Amino acid sequence: MAAATLVLTGRKIVKGQASGEAVVTREAISFNGGVDNMTGIVTEPGHEIEGVNIAGKVLVFQTGKGSTGGSYKIYDMVSRGTAPVAFVQVSPEGVTTIGAIIGNIPAVAGLDQDPTHVISTGDFVEVDADAGTVRVTFRDASKQVAERPPADEVKRQFDADLS
Repeated sequence: MAAATLVLTGRKIVKGQASGEAVVTREAISFNGGVDNMTGIVTEPGHEIEGVNIAGKVLVFQTGKGSTGGSYKIYDMVSRGTAPVAFVQVSPEGVTTIGAIIGNIPAVAGLDQDPTHVISTGDFVEVDADAGTVRVTFRDASKQVAERPPADEVKRQFDADLS
């Protein structure tokens, strides 16, 4: 039986392409004090993925949090080979965006489905930030791909109501 796949579409935050195993959290993450930049292990006490190594993974997360020092921690992680290979975010913000820019980490957000709900840790994820797409190959081949509403019925989190 072929593995089930899903393609999410959104917008580019930082250019590039990368792929790898997903690590998913529905919590905000801090790279300054919440992740060990020497190892890539999440160290924030009580965090949903405390103890998980995000090095070389596609990090699927709600948003970043913490001080601007986190941007430099991300860059340091890239230089050490302990950074995620891509960011798939629900709500991008300055700290992780700047870290992704200076570290050349592809990043996407504003997807047509909440990636923290449709992607699971262990799924294989291909990020093409330039195209604004995320292709997910589910680890669990029996996982069902949800029907999508027609495009004109999809309201993305970042769509502004300008009326």
